[in-house]
Amino acid sequence: MRQTSVARLFEDNRTRLQLTHVSGNLNAVISVREERIWPADLIGHLNLIHPERLQILGAAELAWARRQSRDKVAHHLSGILAARPPAIIVADGCEAPNIVMGVCEAHNVALFSTPQPAAGVIDQLRLYLSRQLAEKASLHGVFMDVLGLGVFITGNSGAGKSELALELISRGHGLVADDIVEFSRIAPTVLEGRCPELLQDFIEVRGLGILNIRTIFGETACRRKMRLRLICHLERRQPGQDDPTRLPMQREQQDILGVGIPRVTLPVAAGRNLAVLLEAAVRSTILQLRGVDSTQEFIDRQTRMMQNDAQDG
Repeated sequence: MRQTSVARLFEDNRTRLQLTHVSGNLNAVISVREERIWPADLIGHLNLIHPERLQILGAAELAWARRQSRDKVAHHLSGILAARPPAIIVADGCEAPNIVMGVCEAHNVALFSTPQPAAGVIDQLRLYLSRQLAEKASLHGVFMDVLGLGVFITGNSGAGKSELALELISRGHGLVADDIVEFSRIAPTVLEGRCPELLQDFIEVRGLGILNIRTIFGETACRRKMRLRLICHLERRQPGQDDPTRLPMQREQQDILGVGIPRVTLPVAAGRNLAVLLEAAVRSTILQLRGVDSTQEFIDRQTRMMQNDAQDG
């Protein structure tokens, strides 16, 4: 079960969201208990249907409460607080009403206030929880920013992953992580890759040892995170092994955390410029993301020529 705490949420966001702890317990757990629940669903405007969420009260909710009887408001708040939401946040610079403070104290639920707009607080905390409670996986390889696309370079030990990464960096591309990459599923079809703190900025190259890329190439040679869009697998061909299909009709994919990522395989051999090949693969992927498929374009052109020849004959 993926979880965090109200205390952690408060510490991580108190400055950015200008949060003030008014009262209540900070040890409550915020967790994803079911696969169908997405972390972003764990926070929202005051909601009777989903009382287990982290509840946000803004000016609109408080204006509604002022139009109702005290008993009605107390009844609704008691129903929500009985479900023990992780916390209540009063936003829009509003002062927490006495009735809200009383109910939160009675149920020992954390109460916060912030001068920031309710909608903005929800958006920022949804993004925070999506990353904090995301499904995660640590994979072996090198993660690069190539032409603005997150590319994960994989292959067996000795295939030349770090050497290829070093050449790409020298060509102006950026390093995210070498050796171990931490991927998080921050949205249903979005994987974000980061470098473990211990390995940030470093790359190991056989014969050279460990290099600090930020020190050698400058600040622009490193990236903090990237969205994974392409996997490039380096493969040394073995004697007798079949050659890869030269005109693949379907793009290869690899599943990571339930997300299918396009994958290309680059045979490693003497004299092959892998950096140029990888850049070409990235450019092709960018075109495909824009709806341009070079392989299909070639097949369509060939089909039209065959049809014209048949008509002329």
